[in-house]
Amino acid sequence: MKVVLAGAYGNLGSDIFRELLKKGHEVIATDVIEKELALKGGFTFKKLDVTDKASLKGLCDGADCVISTVGLTKVSATLTNYQIDYQGNLNLLNEAKAAGVKHFAYISVLKADKAPDIPMLNAKYLFEEELKRSGLEFVIFRPTGYFYDIVKVFRPMIEKGEVTLLGKKPVYANVIATEDFAEYIVNHMQDENITYDIGGAETYSYMEIAKMCFEAAGKPAKIKSAPAFLFDILAIINKYRKNGKEAILKFSKWTLSEEMVGSVHYGSRSFEKYIKDSFQKEIGGTSNGI
Repeated sequence: MKVVLAGAYGNLGSDIFRELLKKGHEVIATDVIEKELALKGGFTFKKLDVTDKASLKGLCDGADCVISTVGLTKVSATLTNYQIDYQGNLNLLNEAKAAGVKHFAYISVLKADKAPDIPMLNAKYLFEEELKRSGLEFVIFRPTGYFYDIVKVFRPMIEKGEVTLLGKKPVYANVIATEDFAEYIVNHMQDENITYDIGGAETYSYMEIAKMCFEAAGKPAKIKSAPAFLFDILAIINKYRKNGKEAILKFSKWTLSEEMVGSVHYGSRSFEKYIKDSFQKEIGGTSNGI
């Protein structure tokens, strides 16, 4: 099958890319830049800018399915989630429709419909609704979060020797490895008109995750709580600074204070083991002077 993979060189995208090739699919890999990956199989690369409709012309010709991981996940003072996550994906969807593509798979976020005041979620939800109305057979994947993202959030705090969590009530999540998620996506990309709320096999509270990180780093656990409204204050300050950090702060507050447990538990990879390996790798690299 011929598959257009938008966002092919991101963390999740590259694992979907590998899985598609592993299953023998022909891949049209698209992204703003091409990266060096050790890949085997048939694929071509096309540079794209989802905000530029002209750059999408002909991209989906002859394709059977489009998979989009496109979304703004970094701080940007010039672009918004509504320009990328919503309008950019809508441009891609319209190109897919024009080319006669039958299937469109979209990677969103768990509970994207529950937070209209958070751009990183609301923009995805608005596109979900466009996709449902498009007439194409669709699959919407709503992950809880990824192994690497959670460790990325906790690592700087672990290095400083203290973790700050929001509120006093335990908050749980079953985040998933991108390799496992990629496998699930490719296996289900042709399902018809369905949404999957998906996470990994293990569910932990953020308190438990923090303790596992401290243990893996070989440090005593020091964990405190802070009121969630502090993020609101920071978001307001950065809104007036117009530096693009407001959306990230709102999303960070939401993910650290909202239960993120998907109804689908999938994957063979252990988050606990990932944490141990991640911190041990860093310790080993430091001890060797790397």
